[in-house]
Amino acid sequence: MPTRVHAIIVARPSPSSRAQLLRTLDALTLQTRPPEAVTLVVCGDGSSARKSEEVGRVVESIIEARGGTSFAEGVQIGLGRVAQGSAVWVLAHDTAPHPQALAQLAGALERSPSAAIAAPKLVDVDNDRELVSLGVTMTTLGRSVELAAGELDQGQHDGRDDALGADIRGVLIRSEVRDRLVPDPALDGADEGLDLGVRARLGGGRVVLAPGARVSVSPDGPAALPQRAGQRAFVTRVAQLHRRLAYAPAAAIPMHWISFLPLALWRTIIHLIGKRPAAVFPEWGAALTAMFRFGAVARSRRNIRAFRSTRWSSIAPLRITRGELHRRLDDGHGSEGGAVSELNFFSGGGAWAVLGALIVSIAAFTSLLAWPALGGGALLPLRDTVSTLWQDAAWGQRGIGIDVTGPADPFAGVIAVIGTLWAGAPSLAMVLLWLLALPLAVLGGWFAATRITDRGGLRIFGGVAWALAPTFLTALNEGRPSAVLVHLLLPWLFHSAVVAHRSWGAAGAASIILAATLACAPSLAPAFAVLWLLAIIIVLTRAWFHGAVRLLWMLAPTAALFVPLVIWQVQNGSVWAVFADPGLVWAGPQVTPDSTGRLLLASGFPTGDLAGWTQVLDPTVAMWAPVLIAPVALLALAAAIAPRWGAGVTLLAVTMTGLATAFVAVGVSVSFVHGTPVEIWPGTALSLAWAGLVGGALVTLDTAITMPRLRVIAVTIAGLCLAICAVPALTALHTDRSALTNGPQSTLPAYVAAEARGDQPVSTLVLTPLNDGALAVDVVWGPSATLGAQTTMLSTATEPQGVDLSALSVDLLSARTFNAPAELAQYGIAYVLLDQVDGDESDAARAFRVEAVTALDQRAGFVKVGETDKGVLWRLDAEPAERQGLTLAEAGTASTITAIQLIVLFAALLLAVPTRASRRAARAQSRIVGRSPEEPLVLPHRSEDDFLHGEDDVQFEEPAPAELDEVDTLEEPEVEEPEETEEGDVVEEGDAPDEAETPEEPEEPEEPDGTEEER
Repeated sequence: MPTRVHAIIVARPSPSSRAQLLRTLDALTLQTRPPEAVTLVVCGDGSSARKSEEVGRVVESIIEARGGTSFAEGVQIGLGRVAQGSAVWVLAHDTAPHPQALAQLAGALERSPSAAIAAPKLVDVDNDRELVSLGVTMTTLGRSVELAAGELDQGQHDGRDDALGADIRGVLIRSEVRDRLVPDPALDGADEGLDLGVRARLGGGRVVLAPGARVSVSPDGPAALPQRAGQRAFVTRVAQLHRRLAYAPAAAIPMHWISFLPLALWRTIIHLIGKRPAAVFPEWGAALTAMFRFGAVARSRRNIRAFRSTRWSSIAPLRITRGELHRRLDDGHGSEGGAVSELNFFSGGGAWAVLGALIVSIAAFTSLLAWPALGGGALLPLRDTVSTLWQDAAWGQRGIGIDVTGPADPFAGVIAVIGTLWAGAPSLAMVLLWLLALPLAVLGGWFAATRITDRGGLRIFGGVAWALAPTFLTALNEGRPSAVLVHLLLPWLFHSAVVAHRSWGAAGAASIILAATLACAPSLAPAFAVLWLLAIIIVLTRAWFHGAVRLLWMLAPTAALFVPLVIWQVQNGSVWAVFADPGLVWAGPQVTPDSTGRLLLASGFPTGDLAGWTQVLDPTVAMWAPVLIAPVALLALAAAIAPRWGAGVTLLAVTMTGLATAFVAVGVSVSFVHGTPVEIWPGTALSLAWAGLVGGALVTLDTAITMPRLRVIAVTIAGLCLAICAVPALTALHTDRSALTNGPQSTLPAYVAAEARGDQPVSTLVLTPLNDGALAVDVVWGPSATLGAQTTMLSTATEPQGVDLSALSVDLLSARTFNAPAELAQYGIAYVLLDQVDGDESDAARAFRVEAVTALDQRAGFVKVGETDKGVLWRLDAEPAERQGLTLAEAGTASTITAIQLIVLFAALLLAVPTRASRRAARAQSRIVGRSPEEPLVLPHRSEDDFLHGEDDVQFEEPAPAELDEVDTLEEPEVEEPEETEEGDVVEEGDAPDEAETPEEPEEPEEPDGTEEER
């Protein structure tokens, strides 16, 4: 005799729910085997359903529940209207069964006496050929996995009739077990069908699949997972953690409970590596939610224990193994969509260009091969140890001054990274940086050119043109480390930032490079802000909202690094000091802020010597040197009317932004050295302008000049002009026209450097008589004044910071009688060094210095060490006090700021780490940004300098740029990396803390503590 069936429909009011409900009710009336009764549970206002005649003709009773009622709770409410002996058909208002659905489900239960649940084949409501679900299983770690979803239904899965679980929508529950197999509300709407299947299997039943029973479902119904990624991740993780506590042996529950937060941290790292930052906050929210639902866990465990009659090993054969899961996931072949963009670094000549630049660099800076440290200009030695390098990069006591405590310049972090790369001798890292600067610039320029052209020859030209920029060569010869680093970082920032809207990997890399670039040149912040706003506008106008979120993330590391310094400068009333050049303040040559100087800036030269031309030629003749930049400038201007004019105009906007920044910065002084104002270096802004100029020239050469011979001529002329322009700068070191010097390894006498070796906290008071008769007072901790220890807190200060020793220093050199050694020793000072100004010394300064030597020699308690090449040194005949550490409040501030900065930077680094999936997704898209579909393309596999040949018009299919926005849709997981299933869960390799979860055959669970709560 056929089983009586009672259908329970759970509905939730929405703009489309009425139409969906009517469709579901019509489908019930068309069933070849209709249900005997239908109950409608409305989670919200049910007045419209009560008044509807269409609903009244089919529905036996209507129950109105509160608006927040979950699907599982709605089913439980509806069970109160089900007569004894009736099977329960679980439906939602968007669940429209096909005519044979109920007959197939009921037949499956009749043919399988051991079956407790019959599950239909769910298909998409808009396309019934697309599978939504047909059976659910789980891994050995307890994560749910769809057996068939998102596939074209060709009957390929119809032979399967047994599964561990199924989607809750449309299942038919046998009448004998319907009171025991009730959906668990604690699962929050995820894995409800899987949980029913596990409990049915433990009770001696099973879930039987009925592929002939087809049910159409929509993705936004009351029984479906949320469509928003964050909500979906939250509910699936809550369900997984709840099942972990509900299924585990009683003895293992405390271990699982304790592991939730460490697992959340581990999975946060996995999410960031997998380029899923939207899942991070839901991960922590789910962990905290699952940890404190003791009553829900107790009820779930009690329900399992009351129905369980078999061992846990009965579910083991239906779990999916790791190998089967990996075979089910996409292996990556063919996911490129037919457009594979190869890099061709070696075959395209990029490697040879870098090697050639290395040879030129060694020839130009041969002397550096024998130098242990680099000096001159704005260069200083680095710390002796890596630990102190990073101390200088953190909030705390600064390496100069007395009791100067506060935020570090972000530039100190960049210096710490460079020094760490050669940990044995950090100062040697700067020598290597100078030797490798030219090849690194060519490498960065070559990679930046890959975003503009596929032609190998033009990429080489882009790399060489970037390395031969006058502002870069000037910075190398004048010893400006921050300007050199900016020029090396800018092409990588361009390479990643222009595609940051496409993927989280590019956004993560761009955010780190942006932070490093602004750390070296804070004066570029307004220019980058303008370009960032322009990018946001472009992305939003094209409705790439995910891209806008990625662009917003780009600012996070920069904000984390700069906010402490900005707050400190604001509190001290010097907001503009934030834009000061970091590192050693050096009053080097610059152009004047008049019309002549601005004309030189417009031509790309940051100093009046025109990158060394005025030193090798008569200044009148040398003034024609900017003409050598004209070919590149003309090519760049033509980019505005090139076929790829959008990219050309954008690059010209970059050029204008850089020039405007240089014009504004020239003549502006926010830093001081010994009371003398020092202007902001405009060369970093010219590097930004040069990026747009070279990029615009490449756009013209790649798209506007279609004749190969003409392209060869244009590249040759522009390249030769740049090479000629670079000759004076590349020969400056050999002709003693460079500011670079051999060392020093320490700015203090060797006696002090030896005692403070290893960055011991030895303090030296440095007194410098100035040419105007004044006295400069500095305090240096350790064996030398170092580059990373410099701070804009002092270089931009308009009043003394920390302990002011100026009065004590004047008294020290006067006839006043007092216990000078004791007063100096209480501040931790062990030595006094009398230095002299660099360059020509005035008579007043010389006389002051002689009088100072006489005064110190006559003071008791000062032991004269002797005259050195660094000045006259005295040692205090008193035991210096130990340097005071941070107070508790300062230590707390330092720990908090450092932790926040490390977390943000670590998150950005994890996002930037490439995975096989992200690399495959990147290769599936054109590297060229801004290319139109109609533009002739160069075959990506061609390795020769194709602009030398005439095969320019070969075309192939490639997606338009607008179709390439959402890279995330292509980022299918891989075997070695975190895997994302169809339900959005992550399957991790070696998830060690999870290994204890859901044993294959656990002990009999103990009765959980606590009493059952009222529903």
